[in-house]
Amino acid sequence: MDIGLVVLGLVVLLFAGDFLVKGAVALSLRLGVPALIVSFTIVGFGTSAPELLIAIQSAMAGAPGIALGNVVGSNTANVLLVLGVPALLFTMDTATCDTRRSYLQMMAASAIFIALCYLGPLYIWQGVILLILLMVMLTDAIILARRSRKGKCLDKLTAEELSEIEDTDPNMPVWTMLGYMSLGLIGLPFGASVLIEGALNIAKDYGIAQEVIGLTLVAIGTSLPELATTVAAAYRRQADVALGNVIGSNMFNLLAIMGVASFFGPLEISAIFLNVDLWIMFGASALLALFVFFRLKLSRIWGIVFLAAYVGYIGALLH
Repeated sequence: MDIGLVVLGLVVLLFAGDFLVKGAVALSLRLGVPALIVSFTIVGFGTSAPELLIAIQSAMAGAPGIALGNVVGSNTANVLLVLGVPALLFTMDTATCDTRRSYLQMMAASAIFIALCYLGPLYIWQGVILLILLMVMLTDAIILARRSRKGKCLDKLTAEELSEIEDTDPNMPVWTMLGYMSLGLIGLPFGASVLIEGALNIAKDYGIAQEVIGLTLVAIGTSLPELATTVAAAYRRQADVALGNVIGSNMFNLLAIMGVASFFGPLEISAIFLNVDLWIMFGASALLALFVFFRLKLSRIWGIVFLAAYVGYIGALLH
């Protein structure tokens, strides 16, 4: 029964998140928002909507381990799983992409988040800091996109290509766009509530720590939207969208999701995060420097390395 609740919650979250992104992307393109900005914000951030709702529901339910585990586990999965699978299927060439600025921002956000965790439970003041950083980084990305329209790999992304990747039609009726977005906004909190109830029951019945449930079952489930987007981007040889989606999603997870969740806290930080999992998340993110700065191809060999590392990590958690 509890596993059924988790599966039901994940299914509702995935469909609701997809509806929300699909409607928001179509509406943004219809309004003339550049595909670059849509890719960085709505696609990268919209695919993290399930994590946001789960973090809020977990904080309200007094389960900070699931909230933090979901975010930390999702960021690790975004690199090792979400990039590992498409790299295994389709080699991605990052030689023409320039994501250095956004990557450095993501690493800075990761370092600041870890530092705040070491200061103790996450209170509202830590949440305010995270949300301010999000606004600064988001504003910087938009200003940069408007000022520099040449020489950037992401600038080559057209509205038509983005529509194909997200499987949406900017010419659909406005009422259809709003309908998709409404279904997403209604389904997300429902799916999150059902999933959290099932996850907490599983943790209680089988004696599994909340943190482990968040780092594994919940994190993998909520990373599926990012995986779908990245696989579609890799299939169309859009390495820029693949990297942009992961970088944008990871920043949103740390700054927006934990920033908002802190308002429903305080969120206790268990020793397992401070001693192990935060550093594994940081290390996985640091691996991307090989592809961001040295322009290595995300080849099948790297896909195998990433997936093997992720399987080993999950195995160690469940041991």
